[in-house]
Amino acid sequence: MLKLLRPAVTRVLTPLGRALARRGISPNVVTAVGTLGTVAAALFFYPRGELFPGTVVITFFVLADLLDGVMARMVGQGSLWGAFLDSTLDRVGDAGIFSGLAIWFVVSDQRVLAGVALFCLVAGAVVSYVKARAEGLGMTCDVGLAERPERLVVGLVSAGLGGLGVPYVLAAGLWLLAAASAVTVGQRLLHVRRQAVSVPPRTLR
Repeated sequence: MLKLLRPAVTRVLTPLGRALARRGISPNVVTAVGTLGTVAAALFFYPRGELFPGTVVITFFVLADLLDGVMARMVGQGSLWGAFLDSTLDRVGDAGIFSGLAIWFVVSDQRVLAGVALFCLVAGAVVSYVKARAEGLGMTCDVGLAERPERLVVGLVSAGLGGLGVPYVLAAGLWLLAAASAVTVGQRLLHVRRQAVSVPPRTLR
């Protein structure tokens, strides 16, 4: 569903990307700044219980994840290094968000939810790793219920609404995200297994 919204978001971000490119700012710089801002905001606001303002600031920086791609296509600077950097820093940004939430839950004596937040962090990393490893072995793995955009939307929306005082929404969002991430790992493992058993065995390095 979120992939269907990407063209509309791209149109909105294109003028900003063009302005940054004219000033000589590279897509990789935008990627790095977006990740740094995401992690800094998550670790500053969330452990203090300032969930709504933290979510607003994080959302601003998360948009850099789309903006860098728009700029790369615009200026023709797409590269293997850029793709690698973007994927790697995505994991760092996710770690910042869910670590900040986990710290808040520990501080506020909500240990179960702290565990759920950590599970979401680990499961999200496994979801991404399964895809990367499969593609490194020459297979496809673009399947699953909860890819990174969906995980970010569920996590940030539930955190933001929780910060506004909506009862139970943050806990519900995290439990939903944990379940969806676990299902996604299973979907991807099965998808890769079907491909792997259909080819002759070979020696892997």
